[in-house]
Amino acid sequence: MIDLNVKIANIQLKNPILTASGTFGSGREYSNLVDLNRLGGIIVKGVSHVPWPGNKPPRIAETHSGMLNSIGLQNPGAKAFIKEDLPFLKQYDTKVIVNLCGHTIDEYVAVAKDFDGVSGVDFFELNISCPNIDKGGMAFGTDVKLVEQVVSAVKSCTKIPLIVKLSPNVTDIASIAQAAESGGADALSLINTLIGMKVDIYSRKPVLANTIGGLSGPAIKPVALRMVYQVAKRVSIPIIGMGGIMTGEDAIEFIMAGAAAVAVGTANFVNPTATMDILKGIEDFMKFQKVSSLQEIRGII
Repeated sequence: MIDLNVKIANIQLKNPILTASGTFGSGREYSNLVDLNRLGGIIVKGVSHVPWPGNKPPRIAETHSGMLNSIGLQNPGAKAFIKEDLPFLKQYDTKVIVNLCGHTIDEYVAVAKDFDGVSGVDFFELNISCPNIDKGGMAFGTDVKLVEQVVSAVKSCTKIPLIVKLSPNVTDIASIAQAAESGGADALSLINTLIGMKVDIYSRKPVLANTIGGLSGPAIKPVALRMVYQVAKRVSIPIIGMGGIMTGEDAIEFIMAGAAAVAVGTANFVNPTATMDILKGIEDFMKFQKVSSLQEIRGII
């Protein structure tokens, strides 16, 4: 028997496999391919207080060992999510994590308050790290004082446990993590995408309409793993590791580096059943290595 249970903010997840925001829709899109009941949790696509149109296309480009995206957090807003997507998610035995986005502190607070009295949400994931919007977003995630301010503001207006998603586009990720913890974060998720670009040499223009975008996939895994390791040494709250996780072995690396759970992102585009394959990979490793609980190997390095 192996124990895959994970506890974050005193809430128990049946296993450490989550879906990274923006790569799994709101679960409906994958429900015919993946048994959503088997996931530890679903982190839904970013939700804002009011609808956001997103960036102009082209918004996605393939790269070596990864992809660039510049979606711009397009979404229909909190009211539409609560009415149309949340009832669907509540049918399943999995934790629901709503990714919150905003341009200003007031907007982050407003979208958190949209969920007052709404059942079915287990966590918020505060997105202060997206590189694809013109204002706010990553600016919050790269300034220690702003990180603490925005986390504190959202934490003070909701009782829902708060996960803070960190940007890798900083000099000292551990200091940013500590600021989020000081602001009241219950957990952290990292990393979001690295800033990158691609050029079409024949049209002599950037491939993305927004010129730059977020790089994800296996190309960023070594950076993500290093940052999770560094942050785990400096904070006492749980960490959700992400960035290029494609296999069970990748997930085990993040757990050994200190992650409580992992989020699968770009792999979902390549292999729609990646979450299930990664879960099986973790189980196989634990059986083969005679590891009865993830706690035995968490943060072992």
